[in-house]
Amino acid sequence: MLRSYVAFDLETTGLSVEENCIIEVGALKVRDGAVAGRFMTFVKPEETISPKITEITGITNAMVEKAPTADEVMKAFVDFCEDDVLIGHNLMFDYSFAKKYAGRIGCPFEKRGIDTLKIARAVCSGIVSKSLGALCDHYGITNDQAHRAYHDALATAKLYQTLSHYYENGHEDLFVPAPLIWKEKKVQPATAKQKAYLKELIKYHKIDFNEDIETMNRSQMSKAIDKIILNHGIMPRKRGNI
Repeated sequence: MLRSYVAFDLETTGLSVEENCIIEVGALKVRDGAVAGRFMTFVKPEETISPKITEITGITNAMVEKAPTADEVMKAFVDFCEDDVLIGHNLMFDYSFAKKYAGRIGCPFEKRGIDTLKIARAVCSGIVSKSLGALCDHYGITNDQAHRAYHDALATAKLYQTLSHYYENGHEDLFVPAPLIWKEKKVQPATAKQKAYLKELIKYHKIDFNEDIETMNRSQMSKAIDKIILNHGIMPRKRGNI
């Protein structure tokens, strides 16, 4: 069993590393099997926290209003992690957000890690759900504040120790830290056809659209079009339109 590492978890405004933001970082530094340091902070996001995310996490816009920025938090978090191996549940999700923001401020964040979700998928065949909550319930790990970053990080550390105790002997390869590889996708510019169609939708439905269409990328444009169609419906197209 790895005796020294950093277990961490993030809460975010959504599932897209390209479009969404970090709202909370939680981590614990383990040295020789014992907690030797803690890192927990809200992060002021660059977008509004949706009611759905508040329902899941309990984190409101008011709670993050005066929080430090992602750039400030990530610099401190990179320093906290030092050269440690990272442990997380669905680790690449959290690592991709951390790597994105670390890269934005010019901080190297090339890490090795162990994913408890990957381990659970390989050895816990009798457990239907491999979510952190389901695995904690199965192994009797208490997490009274699920979907809060530090508490999920602590639960992940306990889950790692439990899985290692039961399964490392005979599945050694699952418990070896592996390089974490993530590269930010190149942002694709919106097409002229997307821009034209979005403008037509806005005009047809008489929508008060506050975003700058000329600066939107392809993904943002597609999401805006889908949202308008979902809320207002499609508009009749002239024959020959694309």
